[in-house]
Amino acid sequence: MRFTSTPRGARLARRLVSHRLHAWGHPYASPANETVTLITAELTANAVRHGHVPGRDVGLRLTQTGGALRVEVTDTRAEKLPNRGTPCPVGESGRGLLLVDVLADTWGVAPRQSTPGKTVWAELRLPAPGATA
Repeated sequence: MRFTSTPRGARLARRLVSHRLHAWGHPYASPANETVTLITAELTANAVRHGHVPGRDVGLRLTQTGGALRVEVTDTRAEKLPNRGTPCPVGESGRGLLLVDVLADTWGVAPRQSTPGKTVWAELRLPAPGATA
């Protein structure tokens, strides 16, 4: 799906992911729903804040394959790569990707294939059916 590259677009993307996960059998209050929704919130907020190009949308893709949920957020600013460094301890921002790093089992950045930009993705492995955490 595509969303405007605005805070409202990021908020709508986050809500859509939560609703879609619920429809796929991951209830709103479940760890999978809450974790992937938070990851989506961070990735879309970063895309809007750092990847914004006027008139260009943010792309969102959510997939469930095998035992994993994957969220992909695409923007059109290929030159603005996520900073994997340590945030300033007294800064007011810069901790979003630190959260993604802790919550996701794996995440990364890939260039877009046919148009300028990048896709930041994150995956969360799901426990096997019947497994207890």
